[in-house]
Amino acid sequence: MKIMIAGGDGFCGWPTALYFSEKGHDVAIVDNLIRREWDKELGTQSLTPIASMDERLKAWTEKSGKSIRFYLGDLQDYEFVEHIFRDFEPEAFVHYAEQRSAPYSMIDRQHAVFTQVNNVVGNLNVLFAIKEIVPDCHLIKLGTMGEYGTPNIDIEEGYIRIVHKGREDVLPYPKQPFSFYHLSKVHDSHNIMFTCRSWGLRATDLNQGVVYGLWTNETQGDERLVNRIDYDGVFGTALNRFCIQAAVGHDLTVYGKGGQTRAFLDIRDTLQCVELAALNPADRGEFRVFNQFTEQFSVLELAQRVQNVARGMGIEAKIAHLENPRVEKEEHYYNAVHTKLLDLGLQPHLLSDELIQGLIETAGKYRERVDFDVIRPNATWR
Repeated sequence: MKIMIAGGDGFCGWPTALYFSEKGHDVAIVDNLIRREWDKELGTQSLTPIASMDERLKAWTEKSGKSIRFYLGDLQDYEFVEHIFRDFEPEAFVHYAEQRSAPYSMIDRQHAVFTQVNNVVGNLNVLFAIKEIVPDCHLIKLGTMGEYGTPNIDIEEGYIRIVHKGREDVLPYPKQPFSFYHLSKVHDSHNIMFTCRSWGLRATDLNQGVVYGLWTNETQGDERLVNRIDYDGVFGTALNRFCIQAAVGHDLTVYGKGGQTRAFLDIRDTLQCVELAALNPADRGEFRVFNQFTEQFSVLELAQRVQNVARGMGIEAKIAHLENPRVEKEEHYYNAVHTKLLDLGLQPHLLSDELIQGLIETAGKYRERVDFDVIRPNATWR
């Protein structure tokens, strides 16, 4: 297939591009490299050193004998979007190219506005390009489980059957997003649903949980291919951050009581899920929603898991309960359905002590790159 990966320089996009290339697909990456600029803005950096895009692509060709095309540009620029669609004519468009941090979107008005304009306008431009240039192209859009919030009922996969005053219908599942970032994802979902219904587009919305891990088969063996991994209070996510904190002797920073329960998955399973969506596309006019995760944990459970593994490695990691900067329920019911990808053949990599140990060891290797000043949260929801 001809597969275009938007956001192919990022944490999920880079290993996805290599994975599809290794499988023999014709792959193109689209990126404006803004993720690297956000590191400069925030005064932080990936724990792992990230090569330039030119170096990355050269290393991949040397390793695999395969090449990946690269388009440098911004999805907010419709002339650019129109050009890449006409030039490449993708059969599948994997859309990771959005500002993906809830804390970043909550820093101030400017960051909230940027997040929503960047995400919603870029996605709208993609929808119009598909309609006008490649109407059979399958949009595979990365959503988030954070669209749903934490309702006191089971979270279904995109839709829920409602009986109201003697009448019945299947409707989009109610959304209670956590941040301006999560709200932008809800807006995306509504726009995609509308265009599938109105224009006959085909789309799969992957409501992904929190991703952990670092290595995939394709990113190993050459440091120029290594994926980024974040530990700071803006882009760092729970499990990866805890492992890095344990490795460098920093307290494991749990927000509030740590009872917040979320959905999680291994980065290798992100690749599996996107592949399953691409190889089993939605029908024309279908807006399909998959809940993309494999397990559920509370934040405190993850911190204790890392603490126990670290202890077995001779590392004493303390858990620090910080004042929660977010406005969220810390004790709540959480049970989300996630059967559709399993039905398509997903074989999950469940969280193991070996993976946690590997993350701690990797963090130890790069410990000199950790800046303790950027670990604590500095964006508040209040």
